[in-house]
Amino acid sequence: MSQLKNKVAIVTGAASGIGLACARRYATEGATVIGVDRNMSSAWASVEVLAPASRFHQVDVTDGAAQKVVAADTLNEFGAIDILLTAAGLGDGGPVGMLDEDVWDRVIDVNLKGTFLSIKAVLDVMTAQRSGSIITIASVEGLNGTEGGSVYNASKGGVVMLSKNVAIDYGRMGIRCNAICPGFIDTPLLNDVMDLMPELKADVIRETKVGRLGQPEEIAGAAYFLASDDSSYVTGHTLVVDGGYTAGHSHGIVQMLGLV
Repeated sequence: MSQLKNKVAIVTGAASGIGLACARRYATEGATVIGVDRNMSSAWASVEVLAPASRFHQVDVTDGAAQKVVAADTLNEFGAIDILLTAAGLGDGGPVGMLDEDVWDRVIDVNLKGTFLSIKAVLDVMTAQRSGSIITIASVEGLNGTEGGSVYNASKGGVVMLSKNVAIDYGRMGIRCNAICPGFIDTPLLNDVMDLMPELKADVIRETKVGRLGQPEEIAGAAYFLASDDSSYVTGHTLVVDGGYTAGHSHGIVQMLGLV
């Protein structure tokens, strides 16, 4: 029997990519899933097939009042909020000297402030329950810098530290908070960038030790673990799921030695 049976999960960024994959995994494992995204997607129907009681709210995560309404509606209908996964995100950037202020503001608003508002919206419910698992989607680019990353990297580094502080502040209330740092995952967000720079995609794959991009379902597997009771003693952790990208540099030596 799934550990998520009868659980209620809110997933932001649920219309595509990692958020959609996590929503599907939670639904497969028995949870009722409340999807949140500024865009509606026909792909969401696959979640409702798996978990017919699931709901979708077309909400921008930067709208704190709207997020509170989602939390209140979820509590009123289902009586609990057991899991929050924050996958809503925006990719943009450039070197600081070339970056427009409005781009900085928008990326920080969606990636960092949106995560803050999502967490804030559910905390009263989880505190009253004395239980809850919060999983944020950060990035390996929030741990190590990348060329031109500036605002995206800063936003995701902020998500990592925010997650740690939530774990510190609310752990004694039965609330866990962990961050997942995906590597380069085959999603629309990544492909929008990679399609413009095919040489970048080849270099990323070369530096990813398993030799390929990750799949959203591979992040969903980690998100399931952190939502389940199997991770009941895990909080304040940053789980890197990157195919070995951040393990270290490759310089072709093993190929020269004939190992691969």
